[in-house]
Parts: sequence; structure tokens; C-alpha cells
Amino acid sequence: MVIPFDRLERLLLRVQRPGRYIGGEVNAVRKDWDRTPVRVCLAFPDVYDLGMSNLGLQVLYDILNRMEGVLAERAYAPWPDMAAALRETGIPLYSLETFHPLSEFDILGFSLPYEVLYTNLLEMLDLAGLPLLSAERDETHPLVIAGGHATFNPEPVADFVDAFVIGDGEEAVVDVVRAYRRTRDGSREEQLTGLAQVPGVYVPRFYDVAYHPDGTVARVTPNRPEAPHPILRRIVPVLPPPPTRQLVPNTSVAHDRGVIEIQRGCTRGCRFCHAGMVTRPVRERPLEEILEAVDGILAQTGYGEIALLSLSSADYSRIGELVETLAERYAGLHLSISLPSLRIESFSVDLAEGISRGRRTGFTFAPEAGTERLRSVINKPIPTGQVLEVAREVFARGWRTVKLYFMIGLPGETEADVAAIAELARGVRAEGRKIHGRRAQVNVSVSTFVPKPHTPFQWAPLASLEDILARQQALRKSLRGGGLKVSWNEPQMTLLEATLSRGDRRLGAVVRRAWQQGARFDGWDDWFDQGAWSAGFAQEGLDPAFYTHRARGREEILPWDHIATGVRKPYLWREWELSRQVQSRPDCRSQCYGCGILAAFGELWTPAWGCPQRDT
Repeated sequence: MVIPFDRLERLLLRVQRPGRYIGGEVNAVRKDWDRTPVRVCLAFPDVYDLGMSNLGLQVLYDILNRMEGVLAERAYAPWPDMAAALRETGIPLYSLETFHPLSEFDILGFSLPYEVLYTNLLEMLDLAGLPLLSAERDETHPLVIAGGHATFNPEPVADFVDAFVIGDGEEAVVDVVRAYRRTRDGSREEQLTGLAQVPGVYVPRFYDVAYHPDGTVARVTPNRPEAPHPILRRIVPVLPPPPTRQLVPNTSVAHDRGVIEIQRGCTRGCRFCHAGMVTRPVRERPLEEILEAVDGILAQTGYGEIALLSLSSADYSRIGELVETLAERYAGLHLSISLPSLRIESFSVDLAEGISRGRRTGFTFAPEAGTERLRSVINKPIPTGQVLEVAREVFARGWRTVKLYFMIGLPGETEADVAAIAELARGVRAEGRKIHGRRAQVNVSVSTFVPKPHTPFQWAPLASLEDILARQQALRKSLRGGGLKVSWNEPQMTLLEATLSRGDRRLGAVVRRAWQQGARFDGWDDWFDQGAWSAGFAQEGLDPAFYTHRARGREEILPWDHIATGVRKPYLWREWELSRQVQSRPDCRSQCYGCGILAAFGELWTPAWGCPQRDT
């Protein structure tokens, strides 16, 4: 059934930004529905404005639509006004390419990059007319599969998702489609059994979870022989060429630009960084492939900006040559190149200057902590003098605005560490005023640290709400005055993120209760409903403090321990102990610390990996 556009047209007259819901973007792919046997809808459980900026979805969209006999279409979470209109008119949630209801697809592939999207996942399933619980869906319903960084602890949404793809998706998504082709005429149980045999795929119903009387996990046990334990994440040893026929949105979005991932993974070893741990090892794209991709994106999108993405762009081995070549090749085309995630060093300033061509908007640093001591704790050992020196250099080269990223609530943080954030921000402002006077601006962004799974800080407690509020208040008082602007996140939203990040399977009932109470778009200040979540926890008899503010012991089984990233738990514990001893360790490109990646994936090793050839 295709939803007639005249029905949608009448509905769209009643909602904000109807361009979110009409499709028709440049480079959108529309295959013949009736002649394509496998139909996949890639679903992003946030608003179109953010979902269209997600590179992972674009990559999978390109791969699937290149497959013979497979089509991939898209759906995003409708804004609350559109969701209400869909329910009022009885129109199910539909894909943007052909306006087919999501319930008519064979596979719904959800991207879950962050945890506060869980209620939107339920909202999209409900708007599609699908049962929320995996146990209530059968072979007449689409398979609901999820991937993304939040799925490295899949347990809080295990009740709703049939299968999770853990890790890199480029090859796994092809294997998932092939597994579905082999079992599509079978029962749901047979379909899931086929998926469970795909490396990196986790089927929650094939595992039983038991708990100790104190509420901690006692064990996670496979309940059938086809279910692997642990589930080792999927890794692409060599990154495939990036997509160049990228979707061009038909309304303004968060990041309206072409995107190329120049490398995946990071060797810096920041102890708070989930992405840096779960994407090891480093895999670089060849410089020539990147240049060819830039040419292709410009030719096929008309974009005037290209973002070169990486967790640490300056660590790309040929970054200087890349920036120089791009600047020369596109000197007359007014192409804008952005390099997120630069380190605090003079080389980063050189890179930024090389691509700016005289434009001086803002320059971003991420010291993360205010003191050298605390930066050693988190394994980001940057001397304070170096921060000020680089800031001086940035202002001297024409930038007037510097943005500083910090975290509060880090393990081992003291009041002096918090006070040092303000002191460092004022010091950077002073450097700017020496050159630009009162036109110098320092924007300070302060987030609250959330201990993430599969990191050395996964055993740490979240700071108490009282401490978070006190630290925010202290910074509010000390960061007053001209040339300083400070922002921070809502503490209650931080508590929710921490709870969902570290939760177990019992939280599924809480997520459902919160959604029933009206929770939607939990990452948006205007829509976050603390009351809905409080009611959900109360109704299920669970205390969020059990998940957020409780320190974990070395022997405790963590809810995500059956998900293996390739980084060994003993290595993470060793890093956790070093953090408490205020000891940092150099970049592991120069010395291997035996994290376990090569033990797990050594047969895939290539010289392009940014780590030694063997673990020590």
C-alpha cells in the first residue's frame, strides 16, 4: 500500500517544517518496489534535521541500494506535531522514498548512536502500527534490527529489538540481508536463528539473564547452541570507499555538508572516551581515495563544504599533505573544509590555517579538565602552558573566538579542579585580549561526565545531582564578565543518559512506561519530561541511583560483559587503576599496552592499522 500523496499533502499543511516529511532529496534512490524482493527501511529515531546529518545511515543506504534485489529507503522520527497528526488521521509512519508504511518492509534497521533515543524508537514502532515487544512480533512483521554506538550495551532495549549488529556495519549489513534471504519463508524463530549465526549479531531472546538478590547481574547464558557467547563485535579491517552520492536535504539540517571519514579509531587512550575504545584499531583511508571522494561529492551534490571526520584528525598520518593538496586543488572554488577533533598543539593551528583561506570563524579546543593532574587521570596529559600557548597562537593568526570543551564530575575531581576551569578560560581570554582587545571571545561548554560501558571508567560512579549542581553554580559565578560565554547540559538529562548507558534488561519496562507517560525526544530541552521517567521507575520498582551513583567492583558482572569489543576487561581495569594513581600513558602507536585488539582480530591485521603488529 502506497499512501496517496494528496492525503499527506492535507496533513502537511498542519505541521511545522513539512519539508521533513516529503522526501525527494537529491540523490535519493527509488527502486521498483514490486520488482525488488528485499526491502529495508533505515530508521533514525530523531528528527530529520539531525538524522540527515548521520553519516552511518548514509553509508548503509549506499551499500544496500547497490545490492542486486535489495532496496533501502528511510524514515525519521516525526516531530510531536506530525506524530499527533498521523495518529489523528490514521496514517501509518511511512518511508520518504515511496511512501510505503514501515510495516510493509522486510527489515527495519534502526540507528542508535545515543541512549536518549530509546523512547523515540518505541514511538516509531507504534506509529508504524507494530507491536513494541519483539516477543509479540512474528514472521508477518518486519525484522527490527539496531546498530550504532549505543548498542554496545543493548540490554535496556533488548525487549524491543529482534537483533543487534554490534560494531562496524558495512559488511555486516550485507550478511544480515543474505541471512534474511535464506530464511524469509521460515518462522520468526528460524529467521532469528539465521541472524544469530552472522558474526557480530546479538539476538537477545537467545540469552537468559539472572540477577543476584542485590540486583546485580549474576550471569548471561545462551539458551540455544546457535547463540555465541560472548558476541564479538564486527570489524571492517579496511574501510571501503566512502559514498559520494550523498543525500542532499531539502530543508535546513544540523550539518548540511559533504562528509568523509578519513580514519576510524583512535590510539590516544582517553579513559572517558567510549568511541575511542570500541572503534579500535585505527584504520586510515588512503589519501588518494579521500581526494577522489571529494571530487565525487562535489560533482554529485553541489556542496560547498566538506567535513573530514575522525576522532583525532591530526593523527591521520598524511593530514598535512591532505590539507595542502585540498587547498591547492580547490583554491578557486571557494570550497570550505572542516577538520573536527584537532588536538591542542601548534600543528593543529597550522592545519586550520591551511584550510581556512583567510576565514576566521571560531577555533575549538577540548582540554576536558581544568588541571594537569586531572588531565593525567583521564589520560589526556596536556600542560596548561601549552593550552595558553596555542590559544595565543590562534588569536595571533586572526581568530577572535575560541571554544573550550570541559567536563565536570570526572573521577577524582576536586573543587580546585572545577575552579581551574574558570581560571583557564580567563587565561585564554586574556591571551585574546592582548591581540584583539574586547573583541576576543571565549565560549566555554561544560558537560557532565557520564561513565560509559567498555571504557576504563565503566566502574566509576556518576557524580551526585547535588555535586553537579554545586559545580555548575560555582562556574556560573566565576565565568562572568565580557568575552566569556558558558553553557552546560541539563543535569536531569545527564542522570537519564547515565542510567540508560549502564542499565540492564530490566530497564526495558521503564523505557516503555516512560514512553506511555509521554516521554519523547529526551535529548531536547523543550521535550525532556523528567516526570515521565520518574513515574516509569516508580511503577517498575527500580531506583535509577542503582545504575548511576553506585561504584562497581572488579568482580561484578556488568550488564554488557557478554558484548566483546576486542578490548580486554583486564586492560580496562588496569587503566582504571592507573587513573586512580594519576598516571597517564603515551599514545599506543609508539608502544603496545596489550589491550587485546590484535588478539581478537589479528588475522585481519593490515599495515594500515595504527597499532603495532602484535600485543605485548
